[in-house]
Amino acid sequence: MTQHPPASAAPLAVIVLAAGKGTRMKSDRHKVLHAIAGRPMLDHLLASVAQLAPERQVVVAGHGRDQLEKALAGRAAIALQEPQLGTGHAVQQAEAALEGFAGDVLVLYGDVPFVKPDTMRALLERLHGDDQPAVVVLGFEPADPLQYGRIVAVDGVIARMVEYKDATAAERASPLCNSGLLAARCDDLFALLARVDNANAQGEYYLPDIVNIAIADGRGAAVIVTEDADEVAGINSRAELAEADARWQHKRRLQAMADGATLRAPETVWFAWDTVLGRDVTIEQNVIFGPGVTIADNVEIRAFCHIEGARIESGVTVGPFARLRPGAVLEEKSRIGNFVEVKNATLHKGAKANHLTYLGDADIGADANIGAGTITCNYDGYFKYRTVIGERAFIGSNSALIAPVRIGADAIVAAGSAVSRDVSDGELRLVRGEQLVKPGWADSFHDAMKKKKAERK
Repeated sequence: MTQHPPASAAPLAVIVLAAGKGTRMKSDRHKVLHAIAGRPMLDHLLASVAQLAPERQVVVAGHGRDQLEKALAGRAAIALQEPQLGTGHAVQQAEAALEGFAGDVLVLYGDVPFVKPDTMRALLERLHGDDQPAVVVLGFEPADPLQYGRIVAVDGVIARMVEYKDATAAERASPLCNSGLLAARCDDLFALLARVDNANAQGEYYLPDIVNIAIADGRGAAVIVTEDADEVAGINSRAELAEADARWQHKRRLQAMADGATLRAPETVWFAWDTVLGRDVTIEQNVIFGPGVTIADNVEIRAFCHIEGARIESGVTVGPFARLRPGAVLEEKSRIGNFVEVKNATLHKGAKANHLTYLGDADIGADANIGAGTITCNYDGYFKYRTVIGERAFIGSNSALIAPVRIGADAIVAAGSAVSRDVSDGELRLVRGEQLVKPGWADSFHDAMKKKKAERK
């Protein structure tokens, strides 16, 4: 994705606050690592941040720092907040990581993952407005303001900011709420934070207090307002996580249909964050996409399929009741039918497996036919092995292909065979036990058993 630095062209640093314990999640996993559409909420946020090409990124951690370090893998510096003494104190912990930096700073929250890049740019552009405010805050007007901090402002210029617990009745009546997100110049940010005290109801160092200090200094502060309250919705519980995922899915479904896909029952289709759909794709009911799926034009995904890590080319039909696992590649006009599982395997053009089959670690030649009940036996308990099936080969029903094995082009494997050696091109391979025939045996057996049963009554 193309990166667009902010219009101010000043260097940018981003501070992401993620030091909270997330107790309402009731989880051993760090709150910001819980996933929405298969992607940790922190990564949703950092992907948006990346579009602004920041020079530095700092994540402020506390509880679960080791998890964040592992998840970030060097993508951002980690600053430790211990103990947690409020949001202002949290931002102060990033000061050392930004030593020598001269530019703008965005303060974001790891549990507010869907802030749009354009909103971030708007904060930075306002920071460099003609009146040169010391701080720019992102405000919003929720349907229910609850206990959010309030912003008292006239024409976008802030007169006062106050936490809900410290607000008067008149201040609580203001519909404009503080999202917690803000922009400031680096030097201003930390100079103002040094003057924040904890003389408030919670005994904490509040980040919004820098606004009031700047106003008292005559520097001024500004607010811009997002029209989408969902953009700044925080996620603090499993229920809120589910609600956020549902909102994301709803928007993604609308986007899919706007881009030319047909969803038979949109509310039953669940996308991953990176699902790619071509045009004229039809998706039936109850289909779930995991990460890493790319679907070309004119593909039909029938009901009750689960697809992840797969590439599906044009003209393919999948399902119903199929499972595609990572490494599955379905080339043009191939077909996967009901109760077929494919993992790390390629079906070349026109190949088909219509029902009741497992294809793992396999290469299926063009126009090959895989009969019902076929299994590629790819694992010996220690190692994986590949099965290679040639073009136009016909694999009869209920066959076991014991890898490593190669089936030649135009070869036929008879139904019920267990094949452990290579099959040459054009060859018939039949591997069955000798068929034993005993005429009349079944009749005699039934007569004897019926007599025995009658004697026991």
